[in-house]
Amino acid sequence: MKFLVDASETKALDGSFPDIVVTGQLLTPLTRYRRWHTTFAIDNGAFSKFNRKAWESLLRRESEHRGNCLFVCCPDVVGSARRTNELFKVYCYLIRSDWKVAYVAQDGSEDMDIPWDLCNCLFLGGRDPWKDSQAAQDIVKTALALGKHVHIGRVNAVDRYILYAKLGAHTCDGSGISRYPKAKLPAIETAARELFHLLENVDERTEN
Repeated sequence: MKFLVDASETKALDGSFPDIVVTGQLLTPLTRYRRWHTTFAIDNGAFSKFNRKAWESLLRRESEHRGNCLFVCCPDVVGSARRTNELFKVYCYLIRSDWKVAYVAQDGSEDMDIPWDLCNCLFLGGRDPWKDSQAAQDIVKTALALGKHVHIGRVNAVDRYILYAKLGAHTCDGSGISRYPKAKLPAIETAARELFHLLENVDERTEN
């Protein structure tokens, strides 16, 4: 599992984001940083406050490069799966014709019908207690079994990184990682190297 970072090009070029744990950029309508990485995804900014005009403006700005976009987050309501599903029914059709769509799972998604047939990616949102719950982990496992790209939001600590990296999630993000990489990334980088080494050993034993 590797990070998509919401950071400026200046910070990206100073060596703050090692390739072993960072794979691209997360663009948001809140910061609107210039795109400096080929691989990217687009968030909707709803964790703070969804601004439709700013979000649509960002989509227009990057439309020429949409082939390199991993996903665009459909608008969501933090902590509410029901309200998020209502938004998804409207906005997913505005995205699907040109972009890969991410459904943002929220508290209670385990009791809702997730529109798997309309999304390309599962973005695990939700409040912290739910995000680390067995229910959230089961949704991630389902998404992976269905062949969806899985992204984990708000990964700023080693424990959450290890939890979902072991499950097989593809990408993640964390505002703390983007803002303070030199303070927060070393521990995660160490964990990533240990996980990669463990997986390599498992693969070798399986082949033998």
